[in-house]
Amino acid sequence: MSKIVTRRRFLIGSAAGLGAIGLTGCDDVTGNENVQKVLAMAEGLTMDTQRLLVSPRTLAREYTDKDISPTFRSNGTDDPGTEEYEAMVENGFSTWKLKVDGMVNQPMEFSLADLKKLPSRTQITRHDCVEGWSAIGKWTGVPLGLILQSVGLKPAARYAVFYCADELEQTLDGSGRYYESIDLIDAFHPQTILAYSMNGKDLEVAHGAPLRLRVERHLGYKHAKYVMRIEIRDKFNDIWGGNGGFWEDRGYEWYAGI
Repeated sequence: MSKIVTRRRFLIGSAAGLGAIGLTGCDDVTGNENVQKVLAMAEGLTMDTQRLLVSPRTLAREYTDKDISPTFRSNGTDDPGTEEYEAMVENGFSTWKLKVDGMVNQPMEFSLADLKKLPSRTQITRHDCVEGWSAIGKWTGVPLGLILQSVGLKPAARYAVFYCADELEQTLDGSGRYYESIDLIDAFHPQTILAYSMNGKDLEVAHGAPLRLRVERHLGYKHAKYVMRIEIRDKFNDIWGGNGGFWEDRGYEWYAGI
């Protein structure tokens, strides 16, 4: 069974409150317009309920150095493999820059050296993959909120969209390039960081070098790797599949809070 189908089955199975649907095939569910509407309603209810019961500042559990997993699997792409990315790897990402634009007062670009000079946060957290595995890692990076404060947000800003270097599943229309999005509530959460270090070392290629998103109160597919650009927007339904992320365009929930 394909990875996409496996993940869809997991997500559909997790919606225990929808047991009355009583369907057996993944394709039947993902292709049924009425079921999709019910799932979308359930997703919105999950987000609203979680944010009602849990403060936006509540932290995900943090661990100690002794809890760090001896092995931390890489999820998704292990290496973007494009000529552009390979050239950056060869020069130690000295030419890489993070572009931040969109609905901001002052678009900016940050080199890796620039980011490492900014105030950082280190956190040891558990990564929960939708495929059913978990691992604990130590991450260091710049709080995303600090970057957003630096560029200034326009009043209508609502989402941060992350564009990545990996193509994961290139298709004829180019929609294989990975992207992800979160709203500004999660963007300004204290544990939402742009990580450049894992377990005390610069990120390896397999784990998203030179920069990846860590949004600790969400499932792993929201933690975009190989981040190249952050665009601040008031909507995301006009980007590629219109659902706010690579996997979301393929049937996943946009809100993956845990």
